[in-house]
Amino acid sequence: MAELSRGLLDTSVVVDHHGIDAARLPDESAIAAVTLAELAAGPHATGDAEERARRQDRLQWAAATWDALPFDEAAARSYGRVFATTRAAGRTGRARLADLLIAATAVANGLPLYTRNPKDFAGLERLVKVFTV
Repeated sequence: MAELSRGLLDTSVVVDHHGIDAARLPDESAIAAVTLAELAAGPHATGDAEERARRQDRLQWAAATWDALPFDEAAARSYGRVFATTRAAGRTGRARLADLLIAATAVANGLPLYTRNPKDFAGLERLVKVFTV
């Protein structure tokens, strides 16, 4: 029997989830609390009422589908490594704070990261396996 794959879904994967072939996703997936924070901000970032409703629906769907992994002490410690690795690669960590917090959550939980935006995690290959979907 094949081993089940597990992984943490980046916010970009949650946003596009319904359009992604399930075969490209892990058998067991999780999201980070940071993803829920990004999704919670989404409805407030648009002036379009229809888009705001879509974003609110997506937030509610994600919250009902997954129990988000917290940004806890282990993730906070991992963030230091993620930040240092990003900086050593010549990239600024502050510009993509949410992405780095999500990566730190993946590192802390020993999970690979599934994303639609692999360049957001460039330079972190030593710390976390990144799958592009």
